[in-house]
Amino acid sequence: MPADNAVHHAAPSDSRGPSRRSVLGTLAIGAAAVPVLAACGAPSSGSTGQAAPSTLATKPSKPVTLNILDVAGNLKLTQPIIDAFKAKHPDVVSGITTTTGTAPELAPKVQAQQQAGNVQIQLVLTGTDGLSAGISKGLWYDLKPYYATFFPGLMANYQAPAASMATLAQDQGIELVWYPSGPLLEYDPAKVPTVPTTTNALLDWAKANPGRFQYAEPRNSGSGRTFLMGLPYLLGDSDPTDPVNGWAKTWAYLTELNKYISTYPTKTSTLMTNLAQGTVQVIASTTGWYINPRALGTVPASMKVAKFDNLTWVSDAQYGVIPKGVSDDELIAALQLLAFVLTPEQQAVTYDQGYFYPGPAVKGVTLSQAPASSQQVVATYGDPDFDTWMADNPIKNSLPATAQVTAFDLWDKNIGATK
Repeated sequence: MPADNAVHHAAPSDSRGPSRRSVLGTLAIGAAAVPVLAACGAPSSGSTGQAAPSTLATKPSKPVTLNILDVAGNLKLTQPIIDAFKAKHPDVVSGITTTTGTAPELAPKVQAQQQAGNVQIQLVLTGTDGLSAGISKGLWYDLKPYYATFFPGLMANYQAPAASMATLAQDQGIELVWYPSGPLLEYDPAKVPTVPTTTNALLDWAKANPGRFQYAEPRNSGSGRTFLMGLPYLLGDSDPTDPVNGWAKTWAYLTELNKYISTYPTKTSTLMTNLAQGTVQVIASTTGWYINPRALGTVPASMKVAKFDNLTWVSDAQYGVIPKGVSDDELIAALQLLAFVLTPEQQAVTYDQGYFYPGPAVKGVTLSQAPASSQQVVATYGDPDFDTWMADNPIKNSLPATAQVTAFDLWDKNIGATK
């Protein structure tokens, strides 16, 4: 998943979305759609052990300010949606502020606020990395008690691979966008006339061209972790879901490949800069990271993309999570915003400029419903083979929380620390 904050301008929304309204949005936003279950309570203590109230009203007792922290680059997709929510629901939010950060710094930052009893972040937009770190430390509220009220039919409304990825949240986050990710290879055809399409060929190419292949650190890069989690499938490891006992071939492969890699960028955006400047010639990429930087002009449009011959897609997704310790009014407002993001009209906006291609997590949202600017970007900078590759190759989930953190730790210790 795109997971860092590359320079990007989100495509504007327009009024050409589908005419039907999702029950996800109408139930959460319409005050008359559901009965009031309970009055809003006082702010909670901010302890990481603080339990969320079992019932909530459907609207806050007064408009609140939501402070949103984005550690996944998700605002590139959802900023227009957030702006639309703020304009449409002044009875829910009096203001919305947004800041950005990195996934590795997320858990310590939230945990420090919770331990001080002063939670200042009401909503976090995160990929599987920050999601996993927070789950492992018990930082996020369990949102399942609120599904019926704010997200009726939640799992049934997701398209199948997105529904599968939603389970990784363990009910501690709401999946907002989805894409099959990769791993794909992006390359400069002027310098690489024949791109490698097998793991053996890639290793041979890297050996013959030391320093010219690169992938970013998995802990803070969507393309990096997709490459890491895709290798066990490509290599035929014994258990692609177990980085400790099932990745013998993967760790051996990465150790050998490491000999011919000069450095690992800390962010995908740096990886793209290196490709654009010619420092490297082949990189691990994804559908979104192929389309979006070329559309923005940060990577030359002449770059090409290839898939591995025996590709298994490793899905990626981004989520909204709510830190324990926010007030009941803030919790309600955050849930209403998340429900608004999942309406079909707003999901169509997430096609954006290809950053998370395709983007929509819910069923039945097509590119034809997206803003005209999004349609033009995909037509100009997308690859016509993407949809065929998605249809013809299996799609697997990213690793669950504990296994993903373990995989990052092992990579950091055994691969990253050597550079």
